[in-house]
Amino acid sequence: MTKVRTGLDRIADGDSKATRLLAGRKVGLLAHAASIDCSFRHALEVVHQAGATIAALFGPEHGFAGAAQDMVGVGSEAATEVPVYSLYGGDASDLSPDPSWLEDLDALVIDLQDVGSRYYTYVWTAALAMKAAAAVGTEVIVLDRPNPLGGVRVEGAPQRDGYLSFVGLYPIAVRHGLTIAELLLWVRDREGIDRDALHIVPLDGWKRAMTFADTGLPWVMPSPNMPTPDTALVYPGACLVEGTKLSEGRGTTRPFELWGGPGLNVAALLELDLHGVTLRPVEFLPTFQKHAGSICRGVQVHVTDPWVFRPYEAYLRMLHAVLPDLESGARWRTEVYEFVSDRPAIDLLTGGPEFRDAVDRSASIDEVLAREARGAAEFDGLRRDSWLYLK
Repeated sequence: MTKVRTGLDRIADGDSKATRLLAGRKVGLLAHAASIDCSFRHALEVVHQAGATIAALFGPEHGFAGAAQDMVGVGSEAATEVPVYSLYGGDASDLSPDPSWLEDLDALVIDLQDVGSRYYTYVWTAALAMKAAAAVGTEVIVLDRPNPLGGVRVEGAPQRDGYLSFVGLYPIAVRHGLTIAELLLWVRDREGIDRDALHIVPLDGWKRAMTFADTGLPWVMPSPNMPTPDTALVYPGACLVEGTKLSEGRGTTRPFELWGGPGLNVAALLELDLHGVTLRPVEFLPTFQKHAGSICRGVQVHVTDPWVFRPYEAYLRMLHAVLPDLESGARWRTEVYEFVSDRPAIDLLTGGPEFRDAVDRSASIDEVLAREARGAAEFDGLRRDSWLYLK
């Protein structure tokens, strides 16, 4: 199996091109539980051993320790002798670091495992932190990590005007096919941030056609409901279930792969012609969140060929097959979603109202899918200017 080294692994190995960015400097560290090297040592230890003085820690959604559930504001954490600042609190103003937390630092080190989907908030925490750091003259050092979905495929159109949110602060494809460092390069150039404000320790040995299974790297849950790389494979589509009143499998051991609800018409799902995947009818009992304590009928999504499987299209088709049979009040999530109250969650996730409208009118999904494909193709061309890895 091919061996890939992350940016953190290069620091741990004493790579001089990487460690010179850290040695003798006072830094902050934006990281989470999955910020580990190939020997499972956390970035906190590795960066310190590289000669940096860690003066502040920053935690994204779920917290620095990764214990909080989704959309739960995280307060101060006292896991270390160093102050831990939350970048996911009770309202949208808490998503960016206070300038006073950054201005005395020589650099902010970012080491976050992303999962390759627009909705996954860590990339947006990193982008906001980069902007805040640049504003006070603090350098940003990104330790790059693989995109678990690879860097070839792109799915889903960028968001329409008026539909940006913390599940997509910039208009990009749902399955964007970028590493976190490449995505930050994309944001840097669009924000006009000085090129010298961002330094990257790139991956070694990573190829764009690799899934996470190809890298030889250990997997640690980057968030409580991302237990395995298999979860990441379905997530670009499965997260759409969050925008409905159906269960996305939170409160089970296979979130996002399991989904459904009480009385769901599973037969309609099994009739679909989907590729690279097998749907297995199941019943499951969520222990928390939607339908907690109630038997849900649904499917487990088993990916049989990750290069053929199109998760975003697949889940759009599955939801379109079953939601029209539900009463209109039983379809869509209506609570505040990622600090937004004036747009339905499903519209924020899909980037516009078209899919919801097609379901509510029982209209064909073909036009929606064609629009999504056109937008994805356009973004595919734009993103290549930010590629660090050409093969």
